[in-house]
Amino acid sequence: MPITVGQDTAKTRRTLQAGGASYAYYSIPAAEEAGLGTFSRLPAALKVVLENMLRFEDGGRTVSVDDIKAFSDWADKGGRNPIEIAYRPARVLMQDFTGVPAVVDLAAMRDGIVALGGDATKINPLNPVDLVIDHSVMIDEFGNPRAFQMNVDREYERNIERYTFLKWGQKAFDNFRVVPPGTGICHQVNLEYLAKTVWSDKDQSGEEVAYPDTLVGTDSHTTMVNGAAVLGWGVGGIEAEAAMLGQPISMLIPEVVGFKLTGAMTEGTTATDLVLKVVQMLREKGVVGKFVEFYGDGLDHLPLADRATIGNMAPEYGATCGFFPIDDETLRYLRQTGRPEEVLSLVETYAKENGMWRGPDYDPVYTDTLELDMGEVVPAISGPKRPQDHVALDRAAEDFIRVVAEHRGEDEGPDAHRMEGEGPTPDKFASDPRKSAAVDGEDYTLRDGSVVIASITSCTNTSNPYVMIGAGLVARKARELGLTRRPWVKTSLAPGSQVVSAYLEAAGLQDDLDALGFNLVGYGCTTCIGNSGPLQKEISEAIAREDLVACSVLSGNRNFEGRISPDVRANYLASPPLVVVYAIAGDMSVDLTNDPIGEDRDGKPVYMKDIWPTQKEIAELVERTVTREAFQSKYADVFKGDDKWQTVETTDSLTYDWPAASTYVQNPPYFEDMGTEPGEIENVENARILAILGDMVTTDHISPAGSFKETTPAGKYLVERQVAPREFNSYGSRRGNHEVMMRGTFANIRIRNEMLEGVEGGYTLGPDGSQMPIFDAAMAYQEQGTPLVVIAGEQYGAGSSRDWAAKGTALLGVKAVIAESYERIHRSNLVGMGVIPFEFTGGETRKTLGLTGTETISIGGLEGDLKPQDEVPCTITCADGTEKTITLRCRIDTGVEKEYVENGGVLHYVLRSLAKEPVAAE
Repeated sequence: MPITVGQDTAKTRRTLQAGGASYAYYSIPAAEEAGLGTFSRLPAALKVVLENMLRFEDGGRTVSVDDIKAFSDWADKGGRNPIEIAYRPARVLMQDFTGVPAVVDLAAMRDGIVALGGDATKINPLNPVDLVIDHSVMIDEFGNPRAFQMNVDREYERNIERYTFLKWGQKAFDNFRVVPPGTGICHQVNLEYLAKTVWSDKDQSGEEVAYPDTLVGTDSHTTMVNGAAVLGWGVGGIEAEAAMLGQPISMLIPEVVGFKLTGAMTEGTTATDLVLKVVQMLREKGVVGKFVEFYGDGLDHLPLADRATIGNMAPEYGATCGFFPIDDETLRYLRQTGRPEEVLSLVETYAKENGMWRGPDYDPVYTDTLELDMGEVVPAISGPKRPQDHVALDRAAEDFIRVVAEHRGEDEGPDAHRMEGEGPTPDKFASDPRKSAAVDGEDYTLRDGSVVIASITSCTNTSNPYVMIGAGLVARKARELGLTRRPWVKTSLAPGSQVVSAYLEAAGLQDDLDALGFNLVGYGCTTCIGNSGPLQKEISEAIAREDLVACSVLSGNRNFEGRISPDVRANYLASPPLVVVYAIAGDMSVDLTNDPIGEDRDGKPVYMKDIWPTQKEIAELVERTVTREAFQSKYADVFKGDDKWQTVETTDSLTYDWPAASTYVQNPPYFEDMGTEPGEIENVENARILAILGDMVTTDHISPAGSFKETTPAGKYLVERQVAPREFNSYGSRRGNHEVMMRGTFANIRIRNEMLEGVEGGYTLGPDGSQMPIFDAAMAYQEQGTPLVVIAGEQYGAGSSRDWAAKGTALLGVKAVIAESYERIHRSNLVGMGVIPFEFTGGETRKTLGLTGTETISIGGLEGDLKPQDEVPCTITCADGTEKTITLRCRIDTGVEKEYVENGGVLHYVLRSLAKEPVAAE
């Protein structure tokens, strides 16, 4: 985005000297001197947003002086002043699962603008966009030296259509770069290489201007870079596309919750234990839609890798971001990861000059605060199906037995719901509900609790050398004693970047990990997003035969139902060292704090404490092997790719020639028959209910990312096009094809539609009252011209920033969603697709209303002068003709969002705006 000089804030422009160069910048202290307000005690995260207002102030068209003064009012009002502002991030980050559909949309918009008589070149990113291909590697091969190359080969076989399309996009669009497969996870590449903390660029006069590095990303874990004081968060692809094309992000000035960290981590605990505790605390606090900023003297003992781990999981605790201010540790990390010295000089000078440096006197105003002494953190895991389900490790085995009892519908006993910290029962397995099943052709038996997947994976922890070195040391000590993984455990290691492999090899730890089956399987997101690959056929059959509660343990951030593997019902998040230990123990019902995890070569019991490394051992290896030179070497040719990437051929054209036979990339129908003028928001009349869903329904439930079977609507679609089930790949990889994704909407194997009793999976009642797949029912209703609504509970749309959860909802004909509350990104995505989100009021819920799904829903008050967050009437008509009228809150939150809905969505709004601009002269 070209930097502009604000009309009324030009007087806040100052000059600083750093690294032998001169930079202009927009000074917050100067804004105070100019009488625009008092800003000195704003949190650093909010000062970044304020600077954005100063830099883009344009006299009121999008940013006014009143918007700037509102930040002073925010501090005066105790951290609350929710007025609408227009925020412009500096850049956009994507991964391929979300990036492919975004590029599909841009290509479709080029066709659409031409159809409206506009200029195709207007559809071009104005902000820098980096797309990292990291979501496509799948663990087909594991536990042997061939695994990496064989998985890479299969990745290219499956995804060549997508990669060809992305290469076309790299040629066709300005400001768009692609990081090829096999490089690393987008958030780690961003943290280790792309991010600068303070950016600089030339303005229209040619002067170099310094400003905070900011971004939005099409993956919710974009927040990882908050650990390096870069303000970034996840948005849906549609919102990111609008930002690319110059549209500001409409948002309310957020509340900022201060999280004070004191003390230091104790021996035997890890950054993972800390972040799982933070997730639990912040979920209980309630921070959806808020910024969280970490402060306190505990930060003096918290490496940036640990900060990034906490920032990464902001979506899991519901916050927009989890921000850490700039301090000495920020500079240390930037230097270690190979950033030039002139960048470090600029970061330090700018932060100190503009009031964004965390020193001993850092004491901002927060909306609210909470505090944690890190010395009180204990080893823990989270599960079996939510990141906030924190379980202290010494209670994990016992808690798992409760999970099994719940699944079996058996009595859990009087102490099943003890509060954490209370003592265990005298006999924790007195009423053991577990089942077992023999595995055909093997000499072992599986049972409830068998860990069938143990995976060191995901951006959350594989970016952190302390826990990765720790995992390697656990493997070394276990190997020395003669321990190995259990034969039923599928093990894998998918580092976040090639730098991880460099320091594991330098420390000699990769050989130890290999010996336990943690061979390299690829660089990218694997198990955490459902790319765990198939289990051994006989193991899968044994689990299904007895409906066993099989387990996965992964060092990731997501463990939602049905996400990790269709064979696994209980999923646990753990630190990389604990993943190795669970692979050795092989069973979730083993109490790692007291029970032996195996036997050494002499048949003597071995306990976890026997193989757990000390913090000193870990720190010494990190100091010796994690080097600046390793980062510089691995990122020297980051955009070049391997030989396979370089041989991918593509066309060189302004618009895309959509291959009719492609099952990966198709021209979406969003802009078909679109006129030049927007419409009006209409009332919802006599809509039918497509689904009634419970609390914490995630975007994984709405639009799953993992594998699917040939019996599903999506599978049938592909089989009809001669695609063999082996080549289905995953929903995530098929996001460039709306036909597949429509059929996959609400198709998670664990979703529960309360219209149907005791049924799991994507089913509903069709127009004739019979049970059928949701897609089939939606198409039947569309043929009748019947609008649809979805009813839901609390925290609807939690989890990933998955725009297809909103796109699929819209394409199924859903006009409105009525929920008790929403997660931030999904609500925004619904609006961006023209689907109106509503919230129940007055204590009404689907349960108090006794909804069964046979009712019809009419929502009035939408036509005419609808205001953001207006309350409107909703009439519910039961099958017997009785009616009840309730009040809903319309969650169109801003005036700009109303315009989006009037246009049919944000992309329609942008397309119409760009089409009206003059066509460039040839």
